[in-house]
Amino acid sequence: MSKTDLIRSTRFRKEREADWHQLEVLVARAERDGLQRMDFTEARDLAALYRQATTSLAIAREISLDQALLNYLEALTARAYLSVYAPQERLGGLFRKFFLQGAPQAMRRSWLFIAIGFLCMGLGVLVGYMLFLENPGWYHVFMPAELAGGRGPSSTADELRRVIYEENPSASGLGALATTLFSHNTRIAIFIFGLGVFLCAPAILLTFYNGLVLGAFYALHTERGLGIDLGGWLSIHGVTEISAICIACGGGLQLGAAVLFPGDKTRSQSLHHAGRDATKLALVAAIMLIAAALLEGFGRQLVQHTATRYALGWGIGLCWLAWFGLGGKARL
Repeated sequence: MSKTDLIRSTRFRKEREADWHQLEVLVARAERDGLQRMDFTEARDLAALYRQATTSLAIAREISLDQALLNYLEALTARAYLSVYAPQERLGGLFRKFFLQGAPQAMRRSWLFIAIGFLCMGLGVLVGYMLFLENPGWYHVFMPAELAGGRGPSSTADELRRVIYEENPSASGLGALATTLFSHNTRIAIFIFGLGVFLCAPAILLTFYNGLVLGAFYALHTERGLGIDLGGWLSIHGVTEISAICIACGGGLQLGAAVLFPGDKTRSQSLHHAGRDATKLALVAAIMLIAAALLEGFGRQLVQHTATRYALGWGIGLCWLAWFGLGGKARL
């Protein structure tokens, strides 16, 4: 840098340095306390000084002042931009907005995709159930060995009943089965959502397959006269867990549909737009899977009465439905 440029740079900085320092102070306060806690004068000065700083940065780039000054102004204006224009929302506010508005509204906007997810699951259950009744050998085709836990067409009704009403699941292996089932369903939900973007097919097939497993498992118990009993055991956590899988499927289908049918947008734009609601559906599914794990961990051994199991499982299901159906309606 020549001596003339150095003098010009020094004069330029000296004339504006006081405003930059004041902007730094205001930005630091906005970062610490939030813009909403600043009074009107401070907020006005922050916005005005930010605009002046961006002008100074443009001039500095034009006349090629020293690099240190450019770096300083770029960092200062970036921080000021975030303070002025970034959403001024605390973490608690973001959670509140998600639970009270974002999630239920996204669920309602995505109802068709979620309905398709439930349809895929329901068809899988029906096909798995009917195939087992036609030939019990299908059970081992659909049911992974780690989920079967030694239970199959050769199991007697008494053996299956003892498992359903065992008060000590760790002793009978029911606890291990439930844990394995939850891990399996969690992986399925993640894969269904993540692979849905590939033209919807993987999400549909995985959801259908999960239904096949459930249908064959239920048919085994129904054939032994334990359909109602198994339904109660499954209801405690299954209403929440299976719904989470179907919701994850809905999110995956939403991404796949954005790729298949972008409309007047580019596929990238369509995917970006669909991803807003699809991501919320994935978060809802994750929350429901965590709730299912808690229900599975405590409800199975603490609640042994079949009617109570149904009431608990489906009652919680109605609570989810009320959240999805009524949440955030005042803001729509």
